[in-house]
Amino acid sequence: MARVYVSIGSNIDRVRNIGIALQRLGDEYGPLIQSSVFESAAVGFDSAPFYNLVVGFDTDLPPLEVQDRLHAIEAASGRERTGTLTARTLDLDLLLYDDLVIDQGRLRLPRADITRYAFVLYPLAEIAPDARHPVSGRCFDDMWAAFDDESQVLTRVDWPPAA
Repeated sequence: MARVYVSIGSNIDRVRNIGIALQRLGDEYGPLIQSSVFESAAVGFDSAPFYNLVVGFDTDLPPLEVQDRLHAIEAASGRERTGTLTARTLDLDLLLYDDLVIDQGRLRLPRADITRYAFVLYPLAEIAPDARHPVSGRCFDDMWAAFDDESQVLTRVDWPPAA
């Protein structure tokens, strides 16, 4: 079994779509290791704030099939892939698949977002602090401690939200 980490984000009907993602991922892959949920500003485009988190799970499926299933969950939530940075109902990104390093065009692992965005690195460090980046060899907790982009502010959100 491979340990997989996936980032989850939404800035359209955030509570509903994050809930759908967690339910569908749990149904497909079994128990999830789940980070806290954070609110963050959209990065690279002007839009409503996102809710973001990272989940981990184990699977026997190959990496490309995991990615395809993530895209199917996105599509079922109304996600349209336009190729531009825009608001989205659901964003599911395969971050890590064990310690594999893959560059196969439409699949790149580890995902570069890990080192670029606080909303990916911090939740990953929260649930896998001692795991190591497959390229740099650094543990995610140390990577977060060294992250220095103060413009990327994260605010922890109560999850699940009160009814």
